[in-house]
Formats: sequence, C-alpha cells, structure tokens
Amino acid sequence: MRTSRRVRAFVWSAARMLPSALLGISGLAVGFVARPACPAVGDTGAEPLTFFVTSDCHYKSGDKAAFNERNHATVLRMNSLPGSEFPDKVGGGKIGRPRGVLALGDLVDDGDRAGQTEPQWRSFVADFGLDGTDGVLRFPVFEGWGNHDGPPAAAAKGGFSVQAQIRERNQARRAKGLIANLSANGLHYSWDSGGVHFVQLNLYPGDRYHPQSKYSAVWHDPQMSLSFLTEDLRKNVASSGRPVVLAAHAGFDTDWWHRDEWKAFYDAVKPYNVIAYFHGHTGTGIYKWKPEGEEKPLDVVNTGQTENGFFVVEVGESRLRLGYYRKNVRNKEWDGTWDWQHFLQKTIQRAAPPQPAAAPGRPTAAPGEEGAAHRPAEAPGPGAAADKGRS
Repeated sequence: MRTSRRVRAFVWSAARMLPSALLGISGLAVGFVARPACPAVGDTGAEPLTFFVTSDCHYKSGDKAAFNERNHATVLRMNSLPGSEFPDKVGGGKIGRPRGVLALGDLVDDGDRAGQTEPQWRSFVADFGLDGTDGVLRFPVFEGWGNHDGPPAAAAKGGFSVQAQIRERNQARRAKGLIANLSANGLHYSWDSGGVHFVQLNLYPGDRYHPQSKYSAVWHDPQMSLSFLTEDLRKNVASSGRPVVLAAHAGFDTDWWHRDEWKAFYDAVKPYNVIAYFHGHTGTGIYKWKPEGEEKPLDVVNTGQTENGFFVVEVGESRLRLGYYRKNVRNKEWDGTWDWQHFLQKTIQRAAPPQPAAAPGRPTAAPGEEGAAHRPAEAPGPGAAADKGRS
C-alpha cells in the first residue's frame, strides 16, 4: 500500500454566480451499502446509519499522476475516521462505521482520451475498489459518472469507456446484493439501507439532452435517469414515507442542465420524503432549492473534491446530521491536519404522517397523484458560504 505524504492542495477559484433560485448555502455528503433486511435505526439506543459522500476525484495520468496522492490520502482518512467524534456543532458522539461511500462523478479527468482514460480509471479503482475488500477503501463504493467521465460507451472514441466499466460494476453490485434495482441500460440504480432508500442518478436526473443546452449533446445525455427515478420511487417507496437520499453529479447551481429539467425533477420527487440531494461539479457547500412558487425546498449538498475532503452523514430515527471533513490548507499547502466545516442538522420523519380519513367515494391520493406529498419536519443547521471548485 502506498503511504500518504505531505501533498499540495489546490484552492480553486469560483467565478460562477449562484442562480437567484438558491435559497441558502452550507455543506454535506453521502454513501453506503445496501442491506435489505436492515431495520430502522434511532437516535437513542439503536445504531444510526452512517455513510460518506465525495465527488470530483479527477484522477490523472502521465506527468500529472502525482495529483492522485491527494485522493489517496483522503481515502486513507475515510478508513481511519470511524470511531472519532462528531463535532459539538452537530451534537458530538462517535462516528459509526459507514455502510459505504457515494462518489458523485468526474471520477477521471479525461473521459475519452486514448492512453489517458484507462490508467486514470485504474487509479480510481485501486483506491476505491468496489465492495470494501478489493481496494484501499474498506467500505463499498457507489459511484456515478459526471461530465468529465466521457460519453456513452457507443460514442467513445478513445478505446476505453468509463460508462461501460460502471455498467459492469453495477452487475457485480447486484450479484453481491449491494444494490436492488438497476435501470434497463445498466447505469442508474437504487438500494435500501438502514430504512433509507438511495438512488444513484449519475450525470443529472433527466431523460434526454435538452435542446436549449449549450453543451455537447453526446456527453450530456442523462440517459433516462428521470424515468428510472420516477418508476423506482413509485414501486419501491410508494406511500411509505420512508426517507429518500438522491445522488447525481450536477446540482441547481449550474447551467449544465436546463431549468425546465430542474422543475421536472422536482415534480417527480415532490410526493416523497427526500431528506437530501447530494451532488458535485461546482464546489462545496449546503443550500436549499425549490422552483418558484413551490412551498417546500430540498436540502442540497454540494460535496466538493475528493482531494480536499468528504462529507460524513448520519441518519437516525428522527435526525439527519452531517458535516464536511476537510484538509487544512495553509498557503496552498496541506499541513497534514483535518478540520470540520459546512454543517447540517435537521429533524426527519421515518414514515408517512397519518392521513385524514377519505370522504365517502373519495380515496386518498397516492404518490404521484394530485394532493399527495410527504413533508418531513425541517430544522436546518447553520449555513456557511460555499467553496467553489472545478467542474
């Protein structure tokens, strides 16, 4: 195994202005293993569900391969963090062993470049493995692809496809019982753990390239992830009110997907108890987002770059809490220490609230029908300015 050393950490500047629809800023993260028979857990007594979240690994190759040591150091810290203390700002207590790690795209830096993509992918796999036994990481990883990871396999020109690799790994995940539902194209997937339903949506939750997008129609095809999400929630969550965690590469602070698509996504998940939406692509922070005219915002976590840190997330019986665990950088040098930033703590519901009795001849609406919506109690934690990063 490689040893970590004092490594440089880049500080990336941000020129993008957040859309006016953003309602707040702070920080967050997720990831974990599917255990279909796992019972619901509580804040007192039973062990809560813990998972980590990261994004934008940007593994490099050739004369830039030394960069990968930054990611390697982060993975080593993921392994050693369980058993440490949560900061007092979110209630303290021991950090549990994570059920897994969510990796939210831009796994490699050059997604369709001959001689570059494959060694970059191999570096990702060497660090993250698949199931917690075959790489440096000691926990299962649940990755999706981002805009740097290349086009669909059929359109790849460099001789190696990251999406094809993810498709193969998803088959292995399903065979190992790590995921329960897999899309027809083998890319999008969902699983249950600790009474929570997770969905990996890859690039962003949409169906096809939006004609008003200004980016490549081939590289920015979401490949029916929204339809997968809609049907998955209908079948696997329905009216249960169970907490839902969603993960994708793009959030609501970028024009890499269209605002019409944002609204279509919101409409699809509005009837469900979505406790967090995790994404990468643009930096690190926590904010709220909802379409204009809607009442209930989503809690959104922008998970930052793997080289700099990761989010630690805990879901208990009635509480979600999380924080960003990051490297301390002084004068653009990592000093070898870590600290906490970007916190969120809020009350959640574990089941659908009691419904009033339906009037004679008027059945209660089901999720996806008019009038159906599960609204978890909300107590957002302190906000903090987002740290913008690479795309």
